Amino acid sequence: MRRTTTFSCVFLLSSLTLLANAAAAQTPQSARRTPVVAVVEKVAPSVVNISAESTVREVDPFFGMFGLGSERPSQSLGSGFIVDRNGIVVTNAHVIEGASRITVTLLDGRELEADLLGSDRDADIAVLKVKASNLPAIPLGRSSDLMIGETVIAIGNPFGLSNTVTTGLLSAQGRTVPSERGERLFTDFLQTDASINPGNSGGPLVNIGGDVIGINTAIIQGATGIGFAIPADRARRVVDDLLRFGELQPLWTGARLLSIDPELARRNGISARRGALVFKVFPDSPAAQAGLQEKDVIVTAGGHPVASREDVTTALYTAAAGSPVELEVRRGDRALRVSLRGVRPPQGLGLQVLQRDVGLSVDEARGGLAIRQVTKGSPGDRRGLQPGDVILGANGQRTDSAEALGREILRGLDRGGVLLSVQRGRYVYTLDFAL
Repeated sequence: MRRTTTFSCVFLLSSLTLLANAAAAQTPQSARRTPVVAVVEKVAPSVVNISAESTVREVDPFFGMFGLGSERPSQSLGSGFIVDRNGIVVTNAHVIEGASRITVTLLDGRELEADLLGSDRDADIAVLKVKASNLPAIPLGRSSDLMIGETVIAIGNPFGLSNTVTTGLLSAQGRTVPSERGERLFTDFLQTDASINPGNSGGPLVNIGGDVIGINTAIIQGATGIGFAIPADRARRVVDDLLRFGELQPLWTGARLLSIDPELARRNGISARRGALVFKVFPDSPAAQAGLQEKDVIVTAGGHPVASREDVTTALYTAAAGSPVELEVRRGDRALRVSLRGVRPPQGLGLQVLQRDVGLSVDEARGGLAIRQVTKGSPGDRRGLQPGDVILGANGQRTDSAEALGREILRGLDRGGVLLSVQRGRYVYTLDFAL
């Protein structure tokens, strides 16, 4: 009896398989071309694989003090997409960081060496150029009209698996997420449950219409069902600056902001528990012209709630160049609306801030920037800096000119501080200063 039953089950399964295959064979291909399939056919030719090669130096554990060690090649893989048919490729900055050679592989198998036109670590965006034309390209779309719950599609090369497609929903907007090493805070990310893994970084996140709404970035390792992307509106501003200047140009408003926490609210007699406190307004600055005053509390920027200082910065950098951002401000018991416009900083402003807030004046010197003068009683003086010390870098970037140092000081204004690498003799010290 048992043998007969087993035979019947096998026969039934075989029959069902034959019927399913027959049904599939009879289903026209057009009926299977869903909106997702149409999007993939449109976008996939523009998605590329990026291989970044670098040299890693390993210090000998026993003789490292004598400068002995070894070097080995290292390779990282990521994704990107072509935004201009003449060879402009967008990816994440962390994908190509430290690379000595970058190779872009197209869907048709062509391998092209790429030049780095510019990158910005704070935005985690880089722009590459390959020597080719008439390439399949897909421009950045919009992220201002997104709907939570709409279908999104991620295309990239997770774990080196070329042109992998994953789908999901747009889970949230405006997520605040720390970078993998915790040195930066991203305040405006899109969140999706489409799988985004190492290798997906730099690939496009698109909507069901095939428009690029974000740039995927795998910044939280080991998270299941959580992926993040840089919104297209924010990315467009960065890409435009990288193409024109090779770097993201800092914006100047003349307002120094602090993120409100319970202690700050108590000290300043503020009833608001979230927002950005206007700590200082520089005379004749855009903030002063907009009517902002010290102790104002910014509660919305560009129509979005403000939970921290970074939210205001994000709104300014997301706006089109030269466009004002509408702010909702609480001044005591009053509610005000002002328009704040970020502008290019005046010439030499960064070094002025360094002298006023840190107490350091510098001169260009061989190998870096030599400290010429340290103001007595200043933060630089209290940390032990002396004339003759050499500033090698700021915020993790090498600064070999006064102009480069000034730019990093202005970047530090957005974050509320600057990290200086200072050399004295054979030793290099890293010092953090509030701005």
